[in-house]
Amino acid sequence: MTDPTSADQELRARRARSFGAHASAYAEHRPDYPLPALRWGLPAQAGHVLDLAAGTGKLTEGLLALGLRVTAVEPDPEMRAELVRRYPELPALDGTAERIPLADGEVDAVLVGQAFHWFDADRALAEIARVTRPGGTVVALWNHDDNSVPWVAEFDELGRTGVSRRWVSQARELPAHPGFEPFERERFRHAQRRTAQTLVDTIATHSHMLTASAEERAATLGRLYRFLERTPETAQGEFDLPIITTVIRAVRR
Repeated sequence: MTDPTSADQELRARRARSFGAHASAYAEHRPDYPLPALRWGLPAQAGHVLDLAAGTGKLTEGLLALGLRVTAVEPDPEMRAELVRRYPELPALDGTAERIPLADGEVDAVLVGQAFHWFDADRALAEIARVTRPGGTVVALWNHDDNSVPWVAEFDELGRTGVSRRWVSQARELPAHPGFEPFERERFRHAQRRTAQTLVDTIATHSHMLTASAEERAATLGRLYRFLERTPETAQGEFDLPIITTVIRAVRR
């Protein structure tokens, strides 16, 4: 998938590379994924699965909870080091979606949490098809704020920076690929227990915030914190942040 200008392409690449230096904060503050969403994406009798672009293991955690054998692939060495620190027994390999270091048909499913929008989709799907057995699945998941809740929608708008883009929304449509049946989509309600500070800390791990200028980042995070302090739903200590998890899956032909 491509963007219309070279400037957008450069910004996209910068944002994709922005997480490693903040790996421990990412691991601490990013939400996990609801287990019903993972079950919906997996094929029957799944055993060995690939967590592709695994980051610090936010998706891995749920896959292990389901009793699956998990192999992780992550290109960023700092993110991968945090993943290994959290799950020292887990195979964590250096690789990318476009060059997966696994054998043909090795896994029952490939799952991608919060990352498919960074891939070269056509090349990635060809590699994912190669390493997935027939009847297995590719599963892309995104957690995003539930903007049907008024305070969440206002908070989301206040958090936009000069490098914010809607790539993730656009990426929730994946291109057809001859290796897979047509994609299916489902949405799952989720929530993350937060305080004003921990929610602002979560936003600070988003790529558009990591790549904004220091001045814009500080101003935006301060604006968000003040909003949470004065909003009735969030001003009294802990609260649930409403989340929607969008899942797209397809079966390997």
